[in-house]
Amino acid sequence: MDMIDPFGRTISYLRVSVTDRCDFRCTYCMAEDMAFLPKKDLLSLEELDRLCTVFIEKGVRRLRLTGGEPLVRKNIMHLVRQLSRHLESGALEELTLTTNGSQLARFAAELADSGVKRINVSLDTLDADKFHKITRWGHLDKVMAGIDAAQAAGLKVKLNAVALKDFNDAELPEMMRWAHGRGMDLTVIETMPMGEIDADRTDQYLPLSLLRASLERQFTLTDIPFKTGGPARYVHVAETDGKLGFITPMTHNFCESCNRVRLTCTGTLYMCLGQEDAADLRAPLRASEGNELLADAIDEAIGRKPKGHDFIIDRRTSRPSVSRHMSVTGG
Repeated sequence: MDMIDPFGRTISYLRVSVTDRCDFRCTYCMAEDMAFLPKKDLLSLEELDRLCTVFIEKGVRRLRLTGGEPLVRKNIMHLVRQLSRHLESGALEELTLTTNGSQLARFAAELADSGVKRINVSLDTLDADKFHKITRWGHLDKVMAGIDAAQAAGLKVKLNAVALKDFNDAELPEMMRWAHGRGMDLTVIETMPMGEIDADRTDQYLPLSLLRASLERQFTLTDIPFKTGGPARYVHVAETDGKLGFITPMTHNFCESCNRVRLTCTGTLYMCLGQEDAADLRAPLRASEGNELLADAIDEAIGRKPKGHDFIIDRRTSRPSVSRHMSVTGG
């Protein structure tokens, strides 16, 4: 029952945004005065479980919970525990989570007990003042406590850092040394033109080709075939004996091998992160107690998955490529 898109790609990876809400307001992600969805518009945890289960029955092998910040969703661990039954049955290979780390100290042990093996933590700087500036509301010590708790619980932690020109570019080598010294991989990501924000993205945008060239003046980087199921391309860093990933939606998109679709907390399915086309799965989900209508809607949507996206960031293009914020779709 594998899902095959029009370009022959097998869709085996589902990213689910369980909430658009977040306890940070990162400057490259959202405006400080965000208007979030009314809670009545959100799918219930039971509906999210049912939707995920249908995707798993149709061939999804990796499932990632995202947000917003997924750990601020009320009773989120109930959903994690429910989904873990698919790990136990072998239908699902991996259940993972992307988080800003603010709530990890509370939930790390329970995540590990529920079958989660690894998580991604978004962290753009190790400087407490800069961290508060970029997140507006965040506190670095809480995130560090969360990382400590996650590693103590046996979770494998990977750090995600958005590369931002004149903000953290000079700091990224030290962040990499620190991460690798603690047994964590680091992935750097180009900022993406999604949603209106208060800042000018042309002032933030740092092509990772330039970052890699800069790093290669200090480190020996060797391309390796390592994959985690996502879009990152990895290198081995000889001096730290760690892995560094590059996610380059702007300079070198990864669409040719895309195996992912994204589901929002309202039941909207986006077949491509960088396109507006979407499918409403909430209506067929609620139209019947059975899943036949839902399965048909998913098949129709996969049949419309585009070849790729066309992100642009330059001085001539002031508007974002897509109107929705990353927090709506999930990272």
